[in-house]
Amino acid sequence: MALGKRPEGRQEELFVATSDIRRLSHPFYRALERLLQAEGFDAFAEETCRAFYAPTRGRPSIPPGVYFRMLLVGYMEGIGSERGIAWRCADSISLREFLGYGLSRNPPDHSSVSRTRRRLSLEAHEAIFAWVLERLHTSGLLSGKTLGVDATTLEANAALRSIVRRDDGSGYEEWLEELAQASGIDTPTRQDLAKLDRKRPKKGSNEDWVHPHDPEARIAKMKDGRTHLAHKLEQAADMDSGAIVAVTVQTMDGGDCASMPNTLDEAERQLQDLDVQPREAVADKGYHSNATMKGLKERGLRSYVSEPNRGRRKWTRDRAAQQPTYANRRRVRGERGKRLLRQRGEKLERGFAHLLETGALRRVSVRGQRNILKRMLVHAAASNLGLLMRHRHGIGTPRSLQGLAAASMATIGQAATAVYLSMFLGLGRLIRLVSSIFDPTRPANRISPLRTVIQRRDPGITKIGPKAISATGC
Repeated sequence: MALGKRPEGRQEELFVATSDIRRLSHPFYRALERLLQAEGFDAFAEETCRAFYAPTRGRPSIPPGVYFRMLLVGYMEGIGSERGIAWRCADSISLREFLGYGLSRNPPDHSSVSRTRRRLSLEAHEAIFAWVLERLHTSGLLSGKTLGVDATTLEANAALRSIVRRDDGSGYEEWLEELAQASGIDTPTRQDLAKLDRKRPKKGSNEDWVHPHDPEARIAKMKDGRTHLAHKLEQAADMDSGAIVAVTVQTMDGGDCASMPNTLDEAERQLQDLDVQPREAVADKGYHSNATMKGLKERGLRSYVSEPNRGRRKWTRDRAAQQPTYANRRRVRGERGKRLLRQRGEKLERGFAHLLETGALRRVSVRGQRNILKRMLVHAAASNLGLLMRHRHGIGTPRSLQGLAAASMATIGQAATAVYLSMFLGLGRLIRLVSSIFDPTRPANRISPLRTVIQRRDPGITKIGPKAISATGC
C-alpha cells in the first residue's frame, strides 16, 4: 500500500452530487423518525401552531415539526443552549436527515429557533407534551394511579453581581458605599466594603434584592452548595413507569409545601384528558405539613409522605390535621409505604438526572419562567419519548446506543481474554507435568502425576517409561 499524502491548497469542487456522498444515518434517529411519522406528529404540530402563523403573507418560517425536533435533539444530545443545538444540527448529517434537511439546505439558525420559541405560546408546548403523554398511555406505560412529587433548583441565566435594590434600584456596590459613608468612612476601599459586607446580617435577602432582567429569579443555595439566582423546578411522575406527568417552574418563595398544590393541579389536568384518576401521592419529608396533609385528603389522595421527627404533637390548634397525619404515618410505616419511598430515587431523582444533568439544563439559557417552562416541557416530552423508545426498541437515547456498543465490545473482549487465559494456563500446566516426569533431579520415591493417572486407568501397570510392563504380561 502506497503512502497517501494530504493535498495542500487544493481547489474545492464546484458541483457535488449528493448521491456520491456516503451517508450513514443514526439508527436511533431513524427509529424515532418512523415513530413520529407513524403517529402523525408533524400534522398535529402544524395544526396546533397554525394560529401563530399568517396564512399567506411573509416568508415561510421554521415548520413546527422541525422546531420541536430541534428541541428534542437538545435532550437527546445533552445540549442546553439553542445556539449549541443549531450548531449540532448543522454539523451532523444524521440530524439533518432527522430534521428533513438535505445537504443542499441549511438547518435553522439559533436566532430563528429562539424567535419561534418566543412567538409560540406556552399552550402550544403543553399540547406537544400532552401528545407524547397520550402515546405513553395508549402503549400501556402510564397508569397514573400513584404520583411522586419532587423539586429541584435551576440555575438562572442571571448573575448575582447585577442585582439591584427593590426600593431605589441601586446596585450592590453602590449601596455598600452608601452604608460605608453613613458609618463614617468617606472614601471606602474595596477592603473596607468587603469587611462591612462580611459583618452585615441577611446580606442576600430576596425581600430587598431583585435582578432587573429576571425578576422571578430568587437568591438560593444550589445543590452543590453555591449561592446563585435560581428557579424552582417541580415535577410529578408516575411511580409505576417513571413517566413525567407534569412539570412546573415556580419561584423559591414558600418552600415545597406551597408549590405542591400547583404541581398536583397540573398533573390532574393532564391525566383528566386521558380519563385517569390519581389515587396516591408520594413525597419526601420536605412536603410534610398540616396544610399538605389536609390538602391531600381534600383531593381524595392517599398520602405517602415522609414525616420528620417533630416530637410529640399537640392538636389543640389544628384538629382537622390530626386524622390525615396519623393515617399518613401508619401508611409510610407499612410495607407498601416503605417500598414507594425507596422507589423515589429511581422514579424521581433519576428523572431529574436525565433532564438536568445528561440533558444539560441544570443552568438555563433563557430568562423568564414562561420561557423556561417551554424548554422544560419539550425536555420532559423527550424524556417520555425515550421511555417509549426504550419500551419498543430497548434503547432510549442515541448515547445509550453508543454505550451498548461499547459494552458489547467490552464483553466480547472479556470473553476472548478469558479463553486465551484458560488456554495459556492449560498449556502451563501441561508443560509443568511433562517437565516433572522427565526431570533427572526428581527424587526416586516421588510419585509422578502421569503414573498416578495411568494407574488409575489400568492398575496392572507397574512401571512408567519406554518399556512399561503390564502385570498380566500383555
